[in-house]
Amino acid sequence: MDDNKLYNALLKSQDERRDRGEAKSEENFRKERPSAGIERNKPTMNRLEADGRRYPPTLYDSSVSLALIGNPTPWSREQLRERKIIYSGMADKEVMDAYRELRIQLRNRAGEGNFTVMFSSLGNNSGGLLTAYNLAASFALDSHTSALLVDCDTHNNELAGLVSCRMNAGVTDFVGDRSMDIKSILYPSGVERLSVIPAGTQASSAVELFSSVRMRELITELKARYPDRCIVLNA
Repeated sequence: MDDNKLYNALLKSQDERRDRGEAKSEENFRKERPSAGIERNKPTMNRLEADGRRYPPTLYDSSVSLALIGNPTPWSREQLRERKIIYSGMADKEVMDAYRELRIQLRNRAGEGNFTVMFSSLGNNSGGLLTAYNLAASFALDSHTSALLVDCDTHNNELAGLVSCRMNAGVTDFVGDRSMDIKSILYPSGVERLSVIPAGTQASSAVELFSSVRMRELITELKARYPDRCIVLNA
């Protein structure tokens, strides 16, 4: 689904909901995470791995894990606007509401906890990665949630223009080298609470990538390692 089709479909859904007198998306957003307003000073799980300096916690309270997500070079609002990246308070409210509506629908389907969603464009036209990036960014807008974008499209390098740091190794490098750990392919994005994993430097087809045991191990480990993180795969 390209960016325009997704946007138009979500706007149509919003119009139909308003015609039926249902709650507006802003009201649904407030209902989306009923625990967001609850006092979070009492951690439920705070067991850290032995070497906490190298690895994020395996099981932890979200306030601990979110504090470990670095963003050394955050994008300014002007830089976000230039790259068409969504952000809180942006002028184009309809675009923000469209992504927020999609986020709510995905959360309602997934239930509690983290989940993984794959996004794939129908054609080779540009815009698919930006939509996947903005979807991940919409989850990161929730101050109690983090998001991870995993770029599995080895045929373009568009992600470099959306991220504020230099990237090197990525998914294909991790899949091809069992000595690599996940920490070495995680990068800050420039957006708070949003991390990215690039496609990598090694040539690989999508079929080879997704059929590999190592790729399945990567996704399984990401879900287990970051229980408060929503994962968006761009294929």
